[in-house]
This record gives sequence, C-alpha cells and structure tokens, in this order.
Amino acid sequence: MSVWSILARKAKGIMLRHGPMMMTCEAFESFILDYLSGDLPPAKRRMFELHIKICRECREYLAAYRESLAMGKAAFTAASEPVPPEVPEDLVRAILAARSAD
Repeated sequence: MSVWSILARKAKGIMLRHGPMMMTCEAFESFILDYLSGDLPPAKRRMFELHIKICRECREYLAAYRESLAMGKAAFTAASEPVPPEVPEDLVRAILAARSAD
C-alpha cells in the first residue's frame, strides 16, 4: 500500500468519525439489514446513504451483501433450477444441509 493510500484512508477515517451527518464503517455494517428492509429511520437513512457515496469499501460490501441475499433467496425458491457455476461448492453443500435439517 502506498503512502498516499495510507494517508487517504486515515483522512477518510477522521472525516467519517468527526464530520457532521457522518457514520463510521462499523456503524454502517450494523445498519445494513435495517436499510435493506426499509426499517432505517429517515435521519439514519440519509447518513447511511451519504456514507455509501463516500466510502468505496462499504459500497462494495453492500453490493456483495445484496448479492448474497439474492443468492440465498434463489436457492430456496428455485429448487429445480441448476446451480450457477459461479456459486462456491461449499455454499451449495451448506444450503443443502440446511434444507435437509428442516
């Protein structure tokens, strides 16, 4: 990691901790489920969405989280559909084990 990227991350951390209407990455993670379900109060939602605009890592995390939810829902709704090749085999085994445990 270059000196500039280290300094940029530190500056972003300070800004996210002390700026008005800001939220830390840790707080962002704790609000994801409420955000996606629409249960996040308006003020927190604005803070969450501002954080998404500023923080590339959390945008990527949110995209991956959404994709995981979609894959999980698809696994339980389309039992007769073939598993896409990009789905990890250990995930398929875990889902099948969870299905048989019910």
